[in-house]
Amino acid sequence: MTTSPPDIMSPELMTYPYREYGRLREQGAVVRGVFMGDTPAWFVTRFEEVRAVLGDPRFINDPASVPGAPATDVRRLYIERYGLPEDYARYMADSILAMDPPDHARLRKLVSRAFTVRRVTELRPRVEAIADQLLGGMTGRVDLVERFAYPLPITVICELVGLPEASRPAWRHWGRELTSMDPKLMPAAVRGMVDGAQALVDARRADPTTHDDLLGGLVRVHDEHDGRLSDTELVTFVMTLVLAGHETTAHLIGNGTVALLTHPDQLALLRERPELWPTAVHELMRWCGPVLVTKPRYAAADVELGGVRIRAGEIVQPVLVSANFDPRRYPDPDRLDVTRQPEGRGEGHVGFGHGAHYCLGAALARQEAEVALRALFERFPDLRLDVDPGELRWEQMPGSRRLAELPVRL
Repeated sequence: MTTSPPDIMSPELMTYPYREYGRLREQGAVVRGVFMGDTPAWFVTRFEEVRAVLGDPRFINDPASVPGAPATDVRRLYIERYGLPEDYARYMADSILAMDPPDHARLRKLVSRAFTVRRVTELRPRVEAIADQLLGGMTGRVDLVERFAYPLPITVICELVGLPEASRPAWRHWGRELTSMDPKLMPAAVRGMVDGAQALVDARRADPTTHDDLLGGLVRVHDEHDGRLSDTELVTFVMTLVLAGHETTAHLIGNGTVALLTHPDQLALLRERPELWPTAVHELMRWCGPVLVTKPRYAAADVELGGVRIRAGEIVQPVLVSANFDPRRYPDPDRLDVTRQPEGRGEGHVGFGHGAHYCLGAALARQEAEVALRALFERFPDLRLDVDPGELRWEQMPGSRRLAELPVRL
């Protein structure tokens, strides 16, 4: 049982996230803990309170926006802990994911049209073709993470952004090293991504007229509309779109595959009623989504939340996984139910976040997961795990639930 203050870096929370975050939820809606070992933080654990934080403009991403004395900058702690190069630090600290209005809204508007439901629907035939091609080359025993869950979303996002095919293996390599939490690997990954993104921008600027993709559009905005997009923002945007556009989707596909293989009744129901796949993807995002916690927020003013007074400048850590299993919100929350319908408006879960920072690519991620999982189980009706579920290797990554590999027998 966990006796020390909760910290997303703790082995218990990384190894047993559902159990340990669930214990925190039942201790209280807002629980005192620490961030990265010694920095005080508030863990927000229950559904209503997590949604409240994510939708409340008084909880911000950039500590520099806190009036008065500056708050502890957890981005700086992260950079120092993992030895990330100082001359590249701004590309990690100043992404759209870490911005507040009005800059966040300004940047989001530049790319939001590429991720509308209509645009995503138009992409579906291409996603289906990629899935069919990947599955067509698989036989026998395979690592599904390596052969399918990763290649599908990274191909889709690279085509959407405009990364040439020759550069995609490098981006996949950098993404894996950056998310490895290994200080020996992460600095080189940051350098590789920044330099790689800058090279792509330079190449597109040299040939701006022949490409109708996100990268081309961003370069034109930068060059033709002074002040709408800085040099650093342009490079950071490329990095963020590519990395965020494939990492989490890959692990939603992997986690979802395990969930359905270990719940054959739910898989059988999907085979009988394939119209349930969109609903099933939402339930999988709730039940085994790869993102367990959001980026930390800061209170910009004193706020009363869940019976606790949070002071201006204090760190607040919304916990998505405990919110998504909150029995105050969900009947029988531990049960995987692909027919589960949301209560009221919205998705009924916070797997993609909520509020201004709701996942920009949520519609694309849902579609990719639906296409991938449906194609996988239709192509291979006898698909099974090639190890006992208890022997699956999960990466020790704070705030994330992701498989190191997924050995299956086709």
